[in-house]
Amino acid sequence: MGDSTVTRREGREKAVPHLVTDERRPTALERLRTPRHPRLWFEILLIAVSYWTYSLIRNAVPEQKAQALRNADWVWSAEHRLGIAVEHAVNHAVNSVTWLIIGMNYYYATLHFVVTIGVLVWLYRTHPGRYAAARLTLFVTTGVALLGYYLYPLAPPRLMTDGRFVDTVQVHHTWGSMASGDLKNMSNQYAAMPSMHIGWSLWCGLTVFALSTVPWLRVLGLLYPVATLVVIVATANHFWLDAVGGVLCLSFGFTAARVWYGALPHALPRLTPTLRPTEA
Repeated sequence: MGDSTVTRREGREKAVPHLVTDERRPTALERLRTPRHPRLWFEILLIAVSYWTYSLIRNAVPEQKAQALRNADWVWSAEHRLGIAVEHAVNHAVNSVTWLIIGMNYYYATLHFVVTIGVLVWLYRTHPGRYAAARLTLFVTTGVALLGYYLYPLAPPRLMTDGRFVDTVQVHHTWGSMASGDLKNMSNQYAAMPSMHIGWSLWCGLTVFALSTVPWLRVLGLLYPVATLVVIVATANHFWLDAVGGVLCLSFGFTAARVWYGALPHALPRLTPTLRPTEA
């Protein structure tokens, strides 16, 4: 009887460690879906290659001028029916203030890239656990936009045949648009739908608003896409509905991040988890 008691006790002692230490190792897919600390060299290379690919594909889309102009007429008519066709009035009003329209031309040319890169760097340095999901949101947003450029060529207001819009870059001799002046042959002029100026600026603004703890910076985050919307309309580079297209693309981006990482970027931990050597 004593022997059987010892045997049962030994059996229990052998079973206990098994229950405690039998931890399931994450699968390869689970490891991929777990945010890791970003590597600087990889991120620089990834962003450079991605933007080069984006530009290559965007500019390789055939410039279907006739179709793009027909689509522009349809969008302009649709906005009239909706009662929101005020782009012409905004364009001419802002163009009458020389210093303001010149500033907007340079805003259009520079902040689109400078602010987006700045937010990515800020995320990389201060929110590494959220960086990958935020970057995925931006990349998917841009990828969906490429489909829009291919499926729906659209001329910007400034290129409409009888729209009577002012091409503010040509009039004021600034380099505010890759699709005007001497640079027009380097970019597809009929890729206005959706507006990635809105898609990217709204991504920046929402990211800063959700993650910053500085009140005035959060306010700037919200004002940035609003200011961008005014600029793209005032410079006659986009219709209001192009901005709606940009918002829809961004919604696809956030949905992809939510599905892949299980949460929106701002809801993920700020820091990346420490992985065991077997998981690295």
